[in-house]
Amino acid sequence: MGVDGRECPELRLIARTPGGVRPCRRLACMSGQSLFARLEPLLPRVRRPVQYVGGEGNSIVKPWDAAAVRWALMYPDAYEVGLPNQGLQILYEILNEQPDVLAERTYSVWPDLEALLREHGLPQFTVDGHRPVGDFDVLGVSFSTELGYTNMLTALDLAGIPLYAERRGESDPLVVAGGHAAFNPEPIAGFVDAVVLGDGEQAVLGITDVIRAWKAAGAPGGRTELLARLARRRLVYVPAFYDVAYRPDGRIQAVTANRDDIPARPTKHTLSDLDSWPYPKAPLVPLAETVHERMSVEIFRGCTRGCRFCQAGMITRPVRERNIETIGAMVEAGLRATGFNEVGLLSLSSADHTEIGEIATGLADRYDGGNVSLSLPSTRVDAFNVTLANEFSRNGRRSGLTFAPEGGSERLRKVINKMVSAEDLVRTVSTAYAHGWRQVKLYFMCGLPTETDQDVLEIADLAREVIRAGRRASGHRDIRCTVSIGGFVPKPHTPFQWVGQASHEVTDARLKLLRDTVRADKEIARAVGFRYHDGRPGIIEGLLARGDRRVGAVIERVWREGGRFDGWNEHFSFERWESACAAELEPLGVSLDWFTTRERDEREVLAWDHLDAGLDRDWLWADWQEALRETELDDCRWTPCYDCGVCPTMGTDTQIGPTGRSLLPVVGVSAGSPVVASRVEVAEVVESADSAESAGAGSGAGDGPAGDVRLDPAAVGSGTPA
Repeated sequence: MGVDGRECPELRLIARTPGGVRPCRRLACMSGQSLFARLEPLLPRVRRPVQYVGGEGNSIVKPWDAAAVRWALMYPDAYEVGLPNQGLQILYEILNEQPDVLAERTYSVWPDLEALLREHGLPQFTVDGHRPVGDFDVLGVSFSTELGYTNMLTALDLAGIPLYAERRGESDPLVVAGGHAAFNPEPIAGFVDAVVLGDGEQAVLGITDVIRAWKAAGAPGGRTELLARLARRRLVYVPAFYDVAYRPDGRIQAVTANRDDIPARPTKHTLSDLDSWPYPKAPLVPLAETVHERMSVEIFRGCTRGCRFCQAGMITRPVRERNIETIGAMVEAGLRATGFNEVGLLSLSSADHTEIGEIATGLADRYDGGNVSLSLPSTRVDAFNVTLANEFSRNGRRSGLTFAPEGGSERLRKVINKMVSAEDLVRTVSTAYAHGWRQVKLYFMCGLPTETDQDVLEIADLAREVIRAGRRASGHRDIRCTVSIGGFVPKPHTPFQWVGQASHEVTDARLKLLRDTVRADKEIARAVGFRYHDGRPGIIEGLLARGDRRVGAVIERVWREGGRFDGWNEHFSFERWESACAAELEPLGVSLDWFTTRERDEREVLAWDHLDAGLDRDWLWADWQEALRETELDDCRWTPCYDCGVCPTMGTDTQIGPTGRSLLPVVGVSAGSPVVASRVEVAEVVESADSAESAGAGSGAGDGPAGDVRLDPAAVGSGTPA
């Protein structure tokens, strides 16, 4: 694995589209050599060059030759988005804690630097040691959204790694995908060697052990044998080991293993006992501006609220809480290691933690009088209370509250299992306005199953009632309400995985109708802000989310025609995707609409059916039928089991409190102070909690905007990020 330092047979630039040339990754014919001396002269010619220089607080550069296994970890988006990602930071720290393992990070380069790298023959590089990505043993790519697929192809091409797994040789890294969007990796099956399903902490250590032993034995059997060893140990899904057969009408007939020594259904990894994995201990402190300027702690993982649109909630089951002592120790350690002045307590619905009140009061008391502020990036309308909100804003800004009813009408909220009535919402915002808040944000989705024009117009009714309630409760007219709307995208492993997606024409027409209705209402027009995304990016996200292996050719064509950063409005081109679908799919008898707006029946084999997220397929279908009957389902944390299948299939169980413990007394930290704690000191702080016995924590927490007490996530995993 990796370049061995012998004379390089590839000292040339290979003609390649797009961009004209593909750099040779073996520029110095020496494995692991820094490219910074050649990169630095190019940086004054690009926008925001600081994002490429590395050297962040708590970053790690280890000696190349001392490592037995070397990982390059990629977040396939811009540095400003990728650096705060919890999952990547956790894996980075866990891997680098191993004495003979090296892990470095790489992010997508913007088109201006991509052009310069191609012009000067420089490859994709890591930001830590500025080493060629192609020199590493493993390139691990973490996908939060499917719209990052083209960015992965850019990185592979720049690195000199063949796009297709079947064309890679012994010196090429293994390309391993993970993250929420990888729960249906079939559209990128041809581009990746392997896929990690679920939690990554234990999986990356297991993969490392297998690679280490394989290399020490002399790499017997080549990369095929290495992949087979990983698959046999149930560490990864290897797409090349599974064949897909299609019916004459274009539907899948079957997905079957082509080896008898691997699982018929690869299963997801589920990390239990989060208290034993308190990561990250020393979060990265960026030099450049990023989307989240704060230190974050994941307080629990998983969600069983049962929102039928929410892939993140379904695939991360069961709920596993960290106890109050571990959370307090992680906050203290993180502040000492970073100097941040804001702490975000992350999860898919943070106010559902069984000890959230004690956590909020304990942390607010601990840092009272200082400049450390606390935030809840995600919670729910029905979990809100003013006492909790006041605790989290005690030392910080009181800029706004965000609620996510998701559906405009109460009927539609029953369909999606979002058990929030209009009365609940009005009562909650009235309380908030009465206690000093002046601005509320409401998040909705458009294009939900069974939705009508009237369902969408009821969003205007809710906004009107919120403004009226705020004015009554506060005695002021300067009340603001921002309505933000994203397009619904059906996702795999959810009850809505069979749904026909609303066309972008339908979504855009309903959004225009709503916008015109709000603007025509003189009572609220000036008090309501209206933000929405057009429906076209959601259609492409839907194609990639529920596509099969035939969609890989579309991704490649889009990339070759210049597709980059498809999650960004200024770079996204619907026409480019539409024409690529026509060229690559229609000759096969399928189309963009076939993958997106077509409704599936119960018996159809779905592209991801052979991948086990723990959820019983019959249960998902039954819940879809309950949605059509507008029947709500309670949270199984507080009610008897609904037999979704996760706990018995995965051998796990819900892990919640209350524990009856309290925050450990510690010396307060002055936020904004220099980073003075060593990694050893940080570890000692974390390990002072009784339950923090070993290492590593989650890679799937939600995130939200800094400065808000954010109530309810904006449809994690189901909206359109473009």
